[in-house]
Amino acid sequence: MRSSVTPTGRRASGGPVRVRRATARDAKRLTRLVRSSRAYEGPYAPMVDGYRVGPDYIEVHEVFAAVQETTGRVLGFYSLILDPPELDLLFVADDAQGAGTGRLLIGHLRQEAGARGLPGVRVVSHPPAEGFYLSMGAKRTGTVRAAPPAVMWDRPELCLPVP
Repeated sequence: MRSSVTPTGRRASGGPVRVRRATARDAKRLTRLVRSSRAYEGPYAPMVDGYRVGPDYIEVHEVFAAVQETTGRVLGFYSLILDPPELDLLFVADDAQGAGTGRLLIGHLRQEAGARGLPGVRVVSHPPAEGFYLSMGAKRTGTVRAAPPAVMWDRPELCLPVP
Protein backbone atom coordinates (compact mmCIF):
# COMPACT_ATOMS: atom_id res chain seq x y z
CA MET A 1 0.00 0.00 0.00
CA ARG A 2 1.38 3.39 -0.97
CA SER A 3 1.45 5.94 1.82
CA SER A 4 1.01 9.65 1.32
CA VAL A 5 2.30 12.80 2.96
CA THR A 6 -0.35 14.94 4.61
CA PRO A 7 -0.06 18.75 4.52
CA THR A 8 1.70 18.64 7.90
CA GLY A 9 4.36 16.33 6.52
CA ARG A 10 3.02 13.17 8.15
CA ARG A 11 2.85 10.01 6.09
CA ALA A 12 -0.50 8.27 6.26
CA SER A 13 1.46 5.09 6.98
CA GLY A 14 5.13 4.91 7.77
CA GLY A 15 5.36 7.84 10.13
CA PRO A 16 6.12 11.53 9.87
CA VAL A 17 8.33 13.05 7.21
CA ARG A 18 10.27 16.21 7.87
CA VAL A 19 12.50 18.34 5.71
CA ARG A 20 15.87 19.14 7.20
CA ARG A 21 19.15 20.60 6.04
CA ALA A 22 21.25 17.87 4.43
CA THR A 23 24.66 17.17 5.91
CA ALA A 24 27.88 15.81 4.47
CA ARG A 25 26.90 12.44 5.98
CA ASP A 26 23.92 12.34 3.56
CA ALA A 27 26.12 12.52 0.45
CA LYS A 28 26.10 8.81 -0.38
CA ARG A 29 22.33 8.52 0.11
CA LEU A 30 21.65 11.55 -2.09
CA THR A 31 24.01 10.22 -4.76
CA ARG A 32 22.20 6.87 -4.66
CA LEU A 33 18.84 8.64 -5.17
CA VAL A 34 20.18 10.39 -8.27
CA ARG A 35 21.85 7.36 -9.81
CA SER A 36 18.95 4.97 -9.17
CA SER A 37 16.20 7.25 -10.48
CA ARG A 38 14.03 5.53 -13.09
CA ALA A 39 13.46 8.96 -14.63
CA TYR A 40 17.02 8.70 -15.91
CA GLU A 41 16.81 5.35 -17.65
CA GLY A 42 17.21 4.77 -21.37
CA PRO A 43 18.41 7.79 -23.33
CA TYR A 44 18.71 9.87 -20.13
CA ALA A 45 21.03 7.38 -18.35
CA PRO A 46 24.31 9.05 -19.41
CA MET A 47 23.25 12.22 -17.58
CA VAL A 48 23.53 10.54 -14.15
CA ASP A 49 26.13 7.89 -14.92
CA GLY A 50 28.87 8.59 -12.42
CA TYR A 51 27.01 11.60 -10.97
CA ARG A 52 27.99 12.39 -7.41
CA VAL A 53 26.44 14.62 -4.76
CA GLY A 54 29.55 15.15 -2.67
CA PRO A 55 29.95 16.45 0.87
CA ASP A 56 31.56 19.59 -0.59
CA TYR A 57 28.45 20.27 -2.73
CA ILE A 58 26.20 19.86 0.32
CA GLU A 59 28.33 22.21 2.41
CA VAL A 60 28.41 24.96 -0.24
CA HIS A 61 24.77 24.82 -1.44
CA GLU A 62 21.36 24.97 0.19
CA VAL A 63 20.54 21.24 0.16
CA PHE A 64 17.51 19.91 2.04
CA ALA A 65 16.34 16.32 2.52
CA ALA A 66 12.89 14.87 3.18
CA VAL A 67 13.47 12.23 5.85
CA GLN A 68 11.07 9.66 7.25
CA GLU A 69 11.53 10.20 10.97
CA THR A 70 10.81 6.66 12.15
CA THR A 71 13.36 5.04 9.85
CA GLY A 72 15.75 7.88 9.00
CA ARG A 73 15.28 7.04 5.32
CA VAL A 74 15.88 9.91 2.89
CA LEU A 75 12.85 9.98 0.59
CA GLY A 76 14.00 12.91 -1.53
CA PHE A 77 16.03 16.10 -1.62
CA TYR A 78 16.48 19.40 -3.39
CA SER A 79 19.23 21.95 -3.86
CA LEU A 80 18.57 25.67 -4.15
CA ILE A 81 21.16 27.95 -5.73
CA LEU A 82 20.66 31.47 -4.39
CA ASP A 83 22.47 33.69 -6.89
CA PRO A 84 20.86 33.63 -9.34
CA PRO A 85 17.93 31.72 -7.77
CA GLU A 86 17.64 28.29 -9.36
CA LEU A 87 16.53 24.82 -8.39
CA ASP A 88 19.67 22.83 -9.13
CA LEU A 89 18.50 19.34 -8.13
CA LEU A 90 15.25 17.74 -7.00
CA PHE A 91 14.96 13.98 -6.67
CA VAL A 92 12.38 11.77 -4.98
CA ALA A 93 12.91 8.04 -4.45
CA ASP A 94 11.00 6.05 -7.06
CA ASP A 95 8.85 4.28 -4.46
CA ALA A 96 8.02 7.59 -2.74
CA GLN A 97 6.78 9.32 -5.91
CA GLY A 98 3.09 10.08 -5.98
CA ALA A 99 2.96 10.13 -2.18
CA GLY A 100 3.41 13.89 -1.70
CA THR A 101 7.16 13.98 -1.03
CA GLY A 102 7.86 16.19 -4.05
CA ARG A 103 5.03 18.53 -3.06
CA LEU A 104 6.48 18.72 0.47
CA LEU A 105 9.94 19.57 -0.92
CA ILE A 106 8.56 22.26 -3.26
CA GLY A 107 6.62 23.79 -0.34
CA HIS A 108 9.81 23.87 1.69
CA LEU A 109 11.75 25.36 -1.23
CA ARG A 110 9.17 28.13 -1.51
CA GLN A 111 9.49 28.87 2.22
CA GLU A 112 13.29 29.01 1.98
CA ALA A 113 13.19 31.22 -1.12
CA GLY A 114 10.56 33.48 0.41
CA ALA A 115 12.59 33.89 3.61
CA ARG A 116 15.45 35.13 1.42
CA GLY A 117 13.21 37.59 -0.44
CA LEU A 118 13.32 35.75 -3.76
CA PRO A 119 10.29 36.38 -6.02
CA GLY A 120 10.77 33.18 -7.99
CA VAL A 121 13.12 30.32 -8.70
CA ARG A 122 14.32 29.21 -12.14
CA VAL A 123 13.83 25.54 -12.94
CA VAL A 124 15.51 23.84 -15.88
CA SER A 125 13.48 20.67 -15.86
CA HIS A 126 14.24 17.13 -16.82
CA PRO A 127 11.73 16.76 -19.69
CA PRO A 128 9.63 14.00 -18.01
CA ALA A 129 9.34 16.14 -14.83
CA GLU A 130 7.88 19.23 -16.50
CA GLY A 131 4.30 18.20 -15.71
CA PHE A 132 5.13 17.95 -12.01
CA TYR A 133 6.55 21.48 -11.92
CA LEU A 134 3.58 22.85 -13.87
CA SER A 135 1.25 21.18 -11.35
CA MET A 136 3.19 22.99 -8.58
CA GLY A 137 2.41 26.35 -10.21
CA ALA A 138 5.56 26.86 -12.28
CA LYS A 139 5.20 28.74 -15.55
CA ARG A 140 7.02 27.82 -18.73
CA THR A 141 9.43 30.58 -19.75
CA GLY A 142 11.42 28.97 -22.54
CA THR A 143 13.65 26.11 -23.61
CA VAL A 144 17.26 25.43 -22.75
CA ARG A 145 18.86 23.91 -25.82
CA ALA A 146 20.89 20.73 -25.72
CA ALA A 147 24.57 21.18 -24.88
CA PRO A 148 26.36 18.03 -26.07
CA PRO A 149 28.13 16.07 -24.82
CA ALA A 150 26.90 16.90 -21.28
CA VAL A 151 23.19 17.19 -22.12
CA MET A 152 21.91 15.68 -25.35
CA TRP A 153 18.31 16.98 -25.28
CA ASP A 154 16.43 20.26 -24.98
CA ARG A 155 14.98 20.99 -21.54
CA PRO A 156 11.98 23.06 -20.46
CA GLU A 157 12.81 26.27 -18.62
CA LEU A 158 10.28 27.34 -16.01
CA CYS A 159 9.85 29.86 -13.22
CA LEU A 160 8.43 28.70 -9.91
CA PRO A 161 6.83 31.74 -8.26
CA VAL A 162 7.44 32.30 -4.57
CA PRO A 163 4.33 33.62 -2.81
